[in-house]
Parts: sequence; structure tokens; C-alpha cells
Amino acid sequence: MRFLRIHHTTVPVLLLAGATLLGGPALAAAGPEFQYVGQDDQVHGLTAPKGCVGAEGGGARAVTNGTRGTATLYREPGCSGRVVGVLRPGEVSQVRPYFASARFPVTG
Repeated sequence: MRFLRIHHTTVPVLLLAGATLLGGPALAAAGPEFQYVGQDDQVHGLTAPKGCVGAEGGGARAVTNGTRGTATLYREPGCSGRVVGVLRPGEVSQVRPYFASARFPVTG
């Protein structure tokens, strides 16, 4: 397995690039659709996120949006404060310094 070094944290490339490598629907079967490395150096994931969700562990570093919608990342809890990033479906990015919550589309 290949590894990618991101801000002093080693994370498997497939974990971070899963949305790009596998595509949206395939990623849902493989694991969480939205993944990030937290400030606690743990990998966190959300399956089928909708609306505003908190970033357990304080979202930082690498983020993978394998959902079918745009993920808007906010500095403060409750999807408030400054927007620190917007990730389109399938996008993999780094977020600095951190995010505390994320908003996803609410669809039927």
C-alpha cells in the first residue's frame, strides 16, 4: 500500500483519494462518503451526511468529499462563522487550519 505524508501525519492514499479512485456510489459501499483527518490525528468519516454536522475531533488536514453534493466547511460549530472551504463532489483537498462543522445538501 502506498502512503501519502500530509502535515506530519501519514495516511493511506486510498483513504484520502477514495472518492476520486472509486467514484461516489462505489465509495458508499466501501465506507464513509466524507472523510477527514482530525486535529486529534484520527481519521473520521460520515456516511450519508445531510444538513449541518459537527466535525468530531476538529477537522483538519486532508478531506475527501465522496458525497453527491457540495460540502461547505465552517470554522465554528453549528455551521457558523467563516467558511474555510468548499468541496465539490469527489474532491480531495487539504484544509488549514481547521473546521468545526460542515453543511451538506438535504435531499429526499
